[in-house]
Amino acid sequence: MDELKKAAAAEALTLVESGMRLGLGTGSTAKIFVDLLAERMKREGLKLIAVPTSEATRLQAESLGIPLTTLDETPELDLAIDGADELDAQLNLIKGGGAAHLREKIVELAAKRFVVIADETKEVAVLGKFPLPLEVVPFGLEATRQHLTRVIEKVGCAGELRFRMKADGTLVKTDGGNLILDAHLGSIPDPARLADALDHVTGLVEHGLFIGMAERAILATHQGVRVIKRA
Repeated sequence: MDELKKAAAAEALTLVESGMRLGLGTGSTAKIFVDLLAERMKREGLKLIAVPTSEATRLQAESLGIPLTTLDETPELDLAIDGADELDAQLNLIKGGGAAHLREKIVELAAKRFVVIADETKEVAVLGKFPLPLEVVPFGLEATRQHLTRVIEKVGCAGELRFRMKADGTLVKTDGGNLILDAHLGSIPDPARLADALDHVTGLVEHGLFIGMAERAILATHQGVRVIKRA
């Protein structure tokens, strides 16, 4: 599977040009892309600046000598490259398995182009088998959880909302100090409708549905690399 991720990352690397302002994603496939990007920069003398979507990506990029900036200094980006936990034929995505979907969404909305890189296991007919990450503020957790449950049920979905835990039994915290509720829905028949409903829940900082954002997905399969473009 790592070879497939590397193939997708390598294909995405061909989109990078000298002088670009890049958004660097978070997760196992994005990590491979950052490694390959650093190698190409050294090999070809490529000049660019990048905005990381998490502290983990920031540390990785810094260790590899990739020049970094912030969205305060560089509010508009040329290209963002990131992975996904699930994607459908319309390029609707579930992201947030790495608890970074808030920063990922901010960075990717700031980019003129957002390209997804993934292996073939991430492509699904209907989103929802992967639990939908919901980043919530620590205050009023139970009230927020109940509100989210009602909203999700109202749009025709249902499932348990569980706090994401570390192996040691403590709650996972995002880079922003918030918590993650994973919604185990099984199926999301209308991702856009659910995303719109969730956008109005107070206490929810951001959800992991990325609707209408990706320009294309570079999908590495055992038969080769396939590109899916948004209609």
